This record gives sequence, C-alpha cells and structure tokens, in this order.
Amino acid sequence: MPRGLVVAGLDLALGGRPVLRGVGLAVAPGEVVALEGPSGAGKTSLLRAAAGLLPHRGTIRAGGGRPALVFQQHALAGRLSARDNVLVGALGRLGFWRPALGLWPAAERAAAEACLARVGLAGLGPRRAAHLSGGQRQRVAIARALLQRAQVLLADEPVASLDPQNAEAILALLRALAREEGLAILVSLHQPELARRFADRRLRIEEGQVWEG
Repeated sequence: MPRGLVVAGLDLALGGRPVLRGVGLAVAPGEVVALEGPSGAGKTSLLRAAAGLLPHRGTIRAGGGRPALVFQQHALAGRLSARDNVLVGALGRLGFWRPALGLWPAAERAAAEACLARVGLAGLGPRRAAHLSGGQRQRVAIARALLQRAQVLLADEPVASLDPQNAEAILALLRALAREEGLAILVSLHQPELARRFADRRLRIEEGQVWEG
C-alpha cells in the first residue's frame, strides 16, 4: 500500500450544500504540497475529510493509517504542559483510561520529549502551553502529530496567525520533516509567496474542485 496520501473521487456536502466534487490528489512520501484557494473554497473541509473528521464519499488512502492533522489555532490545552499536550497524540495507541489517571507509560513520555526536541523545543516539556509563544504552540501541535506516528501530515493554515519570521520557521520545519522523516505533507496556505518557497507542488481549490496551481 502506498505510504503517501491518495484522494480519489472525493465528494463532500455540508448542510446539504456541495463543497467538494470529485476531488483527486496525491502527495508522495517526502513531499510538501501546498493547497491554495479563496476563503470558503473548501481547503479546511478537504483536510478534515482526509483526516476522517467529516463524512464524505470517495477514496482516501494514507499509508495504511489515519493522517495526523495540525490545526490553525493549535488546539492545545493551555493548562497542560507542552509534554502532556504532545502525549495526546498517543491516545490512539493507549486508549483513554490510563492517560486519564496520568498513567502515561515511560516510553511514551520519552517519545514525547523526543518529538519536542525534534521540533526545536527541547527542555520545554514541563512548561504550560498557555505560557508559550504562538510559534512555540504550533511546534507543540506538530510534535503531537509526530507522536501519532502517522505517515501523512495535514496542516490547516498552520502559519495564518504567526508573524513572518515564525511563519517561515514553521514551514521550514515542515519541509525538513518531509525530507528527513519521509512524511507526505499537505498544507493549506493563503500566502502564495510562502507556497512558492516551501512547497514542492501547489494545488488550487476553487468551486469544489482541485487542480495543479
């Protein structure tokens, strides 16, 4: 089975309104593909459908597992430490009852710290997410995705709320993860210049359909 992302014949409607029609795309391992398009075109809907969060028709294959999704606004628990937010990525393997009691296995704790180090946050595991900068919070969200051990990473406007310097740093990190970890990464962006600089290919979504940008 392909390790990258393959979407074929994807149809999606929200509230009875068609949003995506016959969408097809592919992202290879080690590749970063930018998804562009106007607001409301369906970028977020496509990513959420690919992540299994929205009902749809069509075929989605993601290396034999579920893709990891990085949200625009991080989706972190501010009162929890960076490490505990990353550990949420292991719930799919562990279930909920042991983590609910704070019984994270030592191996998963060590893996969470390693993921934080991988995204440039070594030593910040104990710090509360609420006390991190915007760029640091997005790195924690990426570390959480890494702990899921998915072969496909989806990122929904991950730099929309960041200043230019942090935006470039986050996209450079995603590109490095694709190259070095062999991840297939699909990232929605509304900044064409960043897409040109950091993506291997660009796709455009408009009127429910996707084509090469």
